Amino acid sequence: MKVLHVIPSIAAVRGGPSQAVLQMVKALRGQGVDAEIATTNDNGAKLLDVPLNHLTEYPVHPGTVPIRFFHRFSPTIAPLREFAFSSPLTDWLGQHINHYDLVHIHAIFSYPSTVAMTMARSRQIPYIVRPLGQLCHWSLQQGSLKKQLYLSLIERANLKGSAALHFTSTQEQAEANQLEMAFNGFVVPHGLDLPAIIPNARQKLCKQLATQSSASNPVIAPDQPIITFLSRLHPKKGLDTLITALAMLKTNSFQFVIAGTGTPDYETEIDRLLTQSGLQTRTHRIGFVEGEQKDLLLQGSDLFALTSHSENFGIAVLEALASGLPVLTTPGVALSTVVQQHNLGWVVDQCPQAIAHAIEQTLQHPEQLATKRDRARQMVQQQFTWDKIAQDLIHQYETAQWSTVNRQWSLFNGHSSIVSSQ
Repeated sequence: MKVLHVIPSIAAVRGGPSQAVLQMVKALRGQGVDAEIATTNDNGAKLLDVPLNHLTEYPVHPGTVPIRFFHRFSPTIAPLREFAFSSPLTDWLGQHINHYDLVHIHAIFSYPSTVAMTMARSRQIPYIVRPLGQLCHWSLQQGSLKKQLYLSLIERANLKGSAALHFTSTQEQAEANQLEMAFNGFVVPHGLDLPAIIPNARQKLCKQLATQSSASNPVIAPDQPIITFLSRLHPKKGLDTLITALAMLKTNSFQFVIAGTGTPDYETEIDRLLTQSGLQTRTHRIGFVEGEQKDLLLQGSDLFALTSHSENFGIAVLEALASGLPVLTTPGVALSTVVQQHNLGWVVDQCPQAIAHAIEQTLQHPEQLATKRDRARQMVQQQFTWDKIAQDLIHQYETAQWSTVNRQWSLFNGHSSIVSSQ
């Protein structure tokens, strides 16, 4: 089976969903699927330094995945730039999309996704759409008028014409179903490769943070709990609410680590809030982390906190659990149901008082953290490995191909009946 994955960007600055497609394609290829990616060279406000217009073996540790990068139109107006228009991608899809048995499209409300859906639909090529939470209530509220118009005029027909929508959680599927658009859908979560255990991770993390410390960021004491936020810095992630909650814990000893980057304006707002709340003296802003540095951060911390308004999955939560790190999160994060079901942390309302109370109780009973560590890692190994995810996707691909063939056959028979009656 030859499958094309289309996504606006695979840049790390675009967060977990963009990174997940790399591992997804690698796992599918490991299961014998001839899968590759078509995308732009988008890198937020910048562009990736990658070869354009031909198949490239892109490094995805360990190994590579085949990707075609195409130039993204980059005007100074941010909304136009975010739309990721690419005429070279359009031309290439027009010439080559028929060479694939199925197209797996990631994201909506973006030019590469829209043009891929439109072309696949017009040429009767089966396609699956992973909407990345953009059909969830919170997401649709952001720029609601523009999204409602786009959905009504363009995307609704594309979504209804898909073989199926790929949701990564039952919560995401339930919210999308409220739109009553009559599409097929299935749930296959993101996967994860378990990180290797790092000996003495906490000691190594404290030493690393000490090298970054200044007078305003004191060295972490051996018995001081480390609370970590790791995600893209964006208003959706609820970091402002978390900071407000932590500021309420004036008598509790802890250090706070923020890992991630965002727009300059939002990062400035976060720094202002840290200073205003008095947390700057125990907060470490370490920027974007990946690979071994991310593993060290998660394995060396005591509690992971992601207090988002909305997450159709929550890859950072899964990464924390895979590292054996207990999680505090909010109901808007889809993986909160897994955290509750397996007792891997705490799920609290998205308000400062509830978050502060839960963290305070956790800090006062550190033995609860220890009991959740092994269980978290074991759960991920049982349910969320990429090999299992790839097998589930292959089944959905085969189903999508058959459903498209049956749909075309039904249309053909209906047309034949009309012709015969005339």
